[in-house]
Parts: sequence; C-alpha cells; structure tokens
Amino acid sequence: MERFALPLPHLLLAIAVMAVWGTNFVVIAFALEHLPPLLLAVLRFALVFMPMALFVKRPNVPLSNLAAYGVLIGAGQFGLLFFAMKNDITPGLASLVVQSQIFFTIGLSMRTSGERVRAFQWAALALATSGIALIFINTEGGTTPLGLALTLGAALCWALGNITARKAGGAPMLPYIVWSSIFAVPPLVLFAFLFEGWPAIVQGLRTADAGAWAAVLWQSVGNTMFGYTAWQWLLTKHPAAVVTPMALLVPIFGMSASAIVLSEPMPGWKLLAAGLVLAGLALNLMWPLTQARLQARI
Repeated sequence: MERFALPLPHLLLAIAVMAVWGTNFVVIAFALEHLPPLLLAVLRFALVFMPMALFVKRPNVPLSNLAAYGVLIGAGQFGLLFFAMKNDITPGLASLVVQSQIFFTIGLSMRTSGERVRAFQWAALALATSGIALIFINTEGGTTPLGLALTLGAALCWALGNITARKAGGAPMLPYIVWSSIFAVPPLVLFAFLFEGWPAIVQGLRTADAGAWAAVLWQSVGNTMFGYTAWQWLLTKHPAAVVTPMALLVPIFGMSASAIVLSEPMPGWKLLAAGLVLAGLALNLMWPLTQARLQARI
C-alpha cells in the first residue's frame, strides 16, 4: 500500500534540505557583495566538479546530455539568477519567483508528451501568474522589471534542465551533478569576461575575504552536494507526489531568512504576491496527492 506521509527522520531531512535551499538565497546575496555574479557562478560549479570528480565515477550518460544540463543549469539558471540578484531583485522575491520553474516544467513536459493541461493546473497557473503580475506592478525598492525577467529566465532554464535530466534515464543525481558541472564553467567564464571584464574578476578575487569564500564553498558543498544528494535519496524512498510538495518550503525559508537577516521589507503586496504564488504551487503539487488519498479510501 502506498504511503502518503514521510516518516519523521525523512521528514526532518526534507525540511533540512528545504532550509538549506531557501536560506541559500541570503548566502548568495552575501557572496555577491564581494564577487561579481558570473564569477561567483564559475567558482560554484568549478568547486562542484573538483575535487569530487576524483572520487565520483562519471555516470553512464551521453556527454551531450551532461553538457546540455551543465549549460542550462550553470550558465542559464544560476548565471541569470546571480546576475539578477546582484542589483535587480531581492533574495526573498528571487526565492519565490524562481519556483515558477514548476509550471515551465509542466508546460514543456506536456508539449513533448502531447498531454492536455488539466483544470486544476490551469487554476494553479492562474494563481501563480497573478502573484508574478503583482510583483511586476510593484517593482521598486530593490526589484526591477529586468530582475524579474532574468529570474523568470532562470526558472525557464531550470525547467529545461529538468527535462534534460529526465532524458538521462534515472542516472544517480550526485555523479550527474558533478560531471555536468564542468560543462557549466566554459560559458560562464566567457560571459564573465564579456559582461564583467578581467579587472572586475581580478578585483573580486583579491578582495574576497574568508566569509566570501565560505559562501562560495557553501554553494558547492551544502546547496549542491548535500541538497541534491539528499533530495534524490528521498525520491528513491518515497513517491514523488509525497516528497515534491516539500519544495513549497523553499520560498518560505527564503523570504523569512531575507527578512530576518537582510531586513528585506515585507509590505502587504509582497505577502499577497507570495500567497498567490504559493497557493498556485500548492494546488499544482497537492491536488494529485489529495486525489490519490481519496481513491485509496474508497
């Protein structure tokens, strides 16, 4: 019989992963005070690949798939996200808006499979889109239309990365992340030279203190290696419908940490926008699980 709840130790692990992923937006903001955004992304993925590649065997996945995932997630998702968070969107809102990747993933999956969008998915999309629209009309005080657009672009790249990872045929996540990371580095280095310039790169490396390097290391070890490995392990132990709703905690941790640590303002419109987006995400993630529970009782 399928279980619809996580046992307590697994629940605590899932919450820990969500806390790491959510509060990581504050860590990113701290790192960006010392390092240019694209250089930060270079360092993040370089440190994921080395030295882990010496200990983790390359997965049995075509290099083209690894390269596509590395470019989409590295140069796409995190390159755009870090660039946006430098000056154009607050950490709390970034943690919320980037979760729109769920709807991009659904849309892309349905486009490739030919599956029709169901009524509850339209309703969920309408709620989340209303929240994004509310953010757009209130872009001031640390968030700009450019920042919102870049973060939505990061979400789209994340969704494309999800589709690419599915084509890997269930490869173990940690080796997949490690060996795809090397393909993120060359385009990020190129973009760093083009958009930030050699003087800014040198200045960032010279002035980065121990706290900045700790933030970079946390990007690689805590956020990527621990987070993705633990999440993948949970998905192997439980149905995806039971595990994935935990992702709703990411923007909650992100916005809370940003408000507490960085004193990010939380006016009423921002809380309403967060409520709309989270309601859309919750409806999309929880509806199938609720239906399954009801059918199990019949």
